[in-house]
Amino acid sequence: MTALLTAEAVVRRYGSLVAVDRVDLRVADGERHALIGPNGAGKTTLLDLIGGATPVDGGRIVFAGRDVTRLGPARRARIGIGRIHQRPAVWSSLTARENVEIAGWHRAGGFRSMGGRSRRRLRESAEALLDRVGLAVVSAVPAGHLSHGQRRQLEIAMALAGRPRLLLLDEPAAGLSQLEVQRLAELLAGLPREVSVLLVEHRLDLVYTLADTVTVLHDGRLVATGEPDEVRTAPAVRRAYAEAVR
Repeated sequence: MTALLTAEAVVRRYGSLVAVDRVDLRVADGERHALIGPNGAGKTTLLDLIGGATPVDGGRIVFAGRDVTRLGPARRARIGIGRIHQRPAVWSSLTARENVEIAGWHRAGGFRSMGGRSRRRLRESAEALLDRVGLAVVSAVPAGHLSHGQRRQLEIAMALAGRPRLLLLDEPAAGLSQLEVQRLAELLAGLPREVSVLLVEHRLDLVYTLADTVTVLHDGRLVATGEPDEVRTAPAVRRAYAEAVR
């Protein structure tokens, strides 16, 4: 498969701490790629570097054939890199549908420039996305009244409203019940292959169910990358996790 995202020898330092140490990463077009590793391995920092929230100290990042190393998060979002953080970020006082409408606003040219027909299309698109993520029945419910799991589903709908080519997810299963994790797995598995996924997650059951490729980080360095079964049994991966609990 063609590479959609390539990170080449990326580095991020915080004083004397090297949080990401010359990491290479490749995400293919349409791929579901998981980043795993012990706490403090550098996973979220790497996601921040790819999303543009944190600048790199070395290396470069290429997305869809374009060097985006020096672009900020807003510009990366406009060219197709969507991001979902560890804690759902929604507008609590607005309905689920209104949250998705606002998330899709920039793709529709802005509310001031929109006529009645365009606004109807935006609303219809929002309702279709809520249906896709299983929230059609709560379309008119304020987001602040939704459960944690529903807010996570809503945030995925909001990200999809921006029409990303790459979706970055940082521990989406955090705080979810087992039933909610199953729903999340079904939702992510059902995303169109036009949307690639780069996922940071501690729930290895979700990772091995969903991912085509798994990359393991430890102490900011790449330990292994490959298909889930390869990574699961790799001695270097077992050593990384064993060292982390000493």
